[in-house]
Amino acid sequence: MILTGSKIKREIKKGNIVVDPFFENQLNPNSYDFRLGSTLKVYKNKILDVKKYNPVEIFEIPKTGYVLNPDKVYLGHTIEIMGSKRFVPIIRGKSSIGRLGLFIHITSDLIDVGSINQWTLMLHAVQKIKVYPGMLIGQVTFWVVKGEVVLYNGKYQGSKGPQESQI
Repeated sequence: MILTGSKIKREIKKGNIVVDPFFENQLNPNSYDFRLGSTLKVYKNKILDVKKYNPVEIFEIPKTGYVLNPDKVYLGHTIEIMGSKRFVPIIRGKSSIGRLGLFIHITSDLIDVGSINQWTLMLHAVQKIKVYPGMLIGQVTFWVVKGEVVLYNGKYQGSKGPQESQI
């Protein structure tokens, strides 16, 4: 069962959902809009090896924007620290962003219950697209958990800024 916007707001007030900072104008009928943080990471190597660390280049998105190219994966992050120990967050790109050909996650839309941090966004552009720090880029929905809850306590817990793969 998905939470409505008004239920999300009530659960934030109770402390059962974390959205920090929270702005009521980013609340939707059944989701919350989140913003793109200012830091991006790009893998340096053309060929990535899943068995070893892949070095990254780190840079800030200027206020004037930055053009994403379609031949790369850019690791961005949410401005907001978000998560819940009671509900399962699922992230999606805003439809207006998707209509411009920008994916904000490649396979990782499900956030584990208990994962509370800035979330890494895996940005992939279908064609060149200019992005800006602080822009509304995606939305999070919160879902009711059924069964015994085991909280996430993995390697990305509490992270801030974009996190590269820690395979």
